[in-house]
Amino acid sequence: MGLFQAGRTSIAVVMNIITLFGGVALSTTAAFAQKTEPPATPAETVAAPVPVAAPAPIATAPVVMLSDLHFDPFYDPGKFKRLRSEPVSAWRGILSTPDSPTQVAGSVSLMAACKTRGSDSPWTLIESSLAAAHEQSPRALFVTVSGDLLVHGFDCRFKALTHGAAQAESSKFAAKTVAFLESEFHRTFERTPVYVALGNNDSGCGDYKEDPGGDFLQSVAESFGEVLEAPADRKDWIHAFTANGDYSVELPKPIAHGRLIILQNLFLSRMYTRCNGKPDATQGAAQLQWLRTELAAAHAKHEQVWVMAHIPPGVDLYSTFARSRDVCAGQPPEMFLRDEKLVEVLTDFAADIRLAIFAHTHMDEMRLLYGRTLPEKGTASTASAKPPWVAAKLVPSISPINGNYPAFILADVNPQTASLRDYRVVAADNKSGVAANWKESYRYSTTYHSSGYTPENLAVILTAFKGDKESASPQSEAYEKNFFVGGGLRAMAIRLVWPAYVCSIENNTAAGYRACLCPAKP
Repeated sequence: MGLFQAGRTSIAVVMNIITLFGGVALSTTAAFAQKTEPPATPAETVAAPVPVAAPAPIATAPVVMLSDLHFDPFYDPGKFKRLRSEPVSAWRGILSTPDSPTQVAGSVSLMAACKTRGSDSPWTLIESSLAAAHEQSPRALFVTVSGDLLVHGFDCRFKALTHGAAQAESSKFAAKTVAFLESEFHRTFERTPVYVALGNNDSGCGDYKEDPGGDFLQSVAESFGEVLEAPADRKDWIHAFTANGDYSVELPKPIAHGRLIILQNLFLSRMYTRCNGKPDATQGAAQLQWLRTELAAAHAKHEQVWVMAHIPPGVDLYSTFARSRDVCAGQPPEMFLRDEKLVEVLTDFAADIRLAIFAHTHMDEMRLLYGRTLPEKGTASTASAKPPWVAAKLVPSISPINGNYPAFILADVNPQTASLRDYRVVAADNKSGVAANWKESYRYSTTYHSSGYTPENLAVILTAFKGDKESASPQSEAYEKNFFVGGGLRAMAIRLVWPAYVCSIENNTAAGYRACLCPAKP
């Protein structure tokens, strides 16, 4: 692509591509069953073959992955006063009543006042998605929710309906909305642990804003603490969570020696500020130190680790396009996070980490995070070198705000290795949740002919993508189709930027992205 290779693509063409995506952030937007060959037998001692029974298939543990619900409690402004005054236990009944006569006019007026685009998730969609996830995986071992529970523009909508109420009141209602969703998670997935990360929209004072140790985190800690099996740990856990929104839990059996570490990595974002609007990098540094300490403790106990956060590391390709960054001419690409330190910490413990879960882009994406030493060849043969790389999965959104159809992931986990053996994406056939049918869009193992979602297998897949400049292979075409759930022209628009996109998902540093994208000069 000229924009990234020689700066020749016109701004008009680039903006047409962005328009096709309709504002979609392209990027903002277990170890598998290894085949071990027996040692060769000298020819003179070869015996007649002895029939060997096929190994029994590994029983996998089902896991549900949800993300970017962006629940809109303001969808019907006529119900807002009751939601604000009534306890969380009454919300389900309030939200399930017929729409107010002024619903459409009130919603349109609110969107105009807050300059928001598109529609997030009304209660009908939240209810439908949770019910569908439970119906399709009724015996899930656990559920992950990788952030952004609240509607875009939450703080603005609240203040528009309250005529400028105090910030503390907005924060209180935001925490109440999170508590309602938490109660719905536990009502739907009864006796199943639901592990929730906070996203950049999950704040008491606005998008990408938060005060460590503030009232919002204190209130959310109370509702999130329900995941604890030992009540004695609750007080200490809430105190730790309130500091930065992070926590660490043991994964349930039969996952062997499993641990899940969850970050509120809003603090690592290049856009993060405190509630007063002032940037502050100190909390991000403290968070990374906490993560390193948790990973070191897990390593000492020989635990198999999953890490979950909302914002992925790496190149924000959509913002790079939108800001006309000519990367090959020396301009830096836009990045999701302030720096590359999160990947450095993760890859320092790559031998312990089985999976990293992110979201944020609303798309169904793959990522391969690698450390300071990039493997020379992206093939399974490099596995013996044990390169410092981590397999990462970006979970598609429930919210249809970008024009995509709502979707979630049903995963199969190898309990012995705590690795992601397979997954399938399930999507709705409409964007409202009303009488929606949820059906499987595709399955990872059959679409990519891969025996596990591991770094070694991802390296093979991404190397094939990189060599397929015209995105003509069945696997490349499948990725394009499934990237934007629901397909259509917006999904096919990725073909126009395919080489740049592939470079962004296999390179998590600005230097690596430039080296991948830009041809060497003679």
